[in-house]
Amino acid sequence: MLTEVGFLAAASGDVARAERIFHALARLRPGRAYPQVGLAVAWMNAGRAADAVVLLEKAQATDPEERATLDAWRGFALQLAGRISESRRVLDTLAALEGDAGRLARGLLGLAQEGK
Repeated sequence: MLTEVGFLAAASGDVARAERIFHALARLRPGRAYPQVGLAVAWMNAGRAADAVVLLEKAQATDPEERATLDAWRGFALQLAGRISESRRVLDTLAALEGDAGRLARGLLGLAQEGK
């Protein structure tokens, strides 16, 4: 529930509230992707894509699926930051994966989704 509230704050442009929520979630759920992703989304919505890239690069995740999620969102942040070739390299690597990260990567690359 708190994650959803944080994303609502990010979507509405309330970066300060989103930051407080996602920083708290990061302390409660270390190593999980979505507190970092939520903060990155808030920053991307605020025109801070370059900051989001750095955050997602530095984010710690030991689980491979969590790392892939962070990297997929980093690919998106790289696009928004105008670093298209870097974005493509990141997303190309992830596009073959199953799950949310692979779907996001394929969508950002304009590739067909599985089963379609």
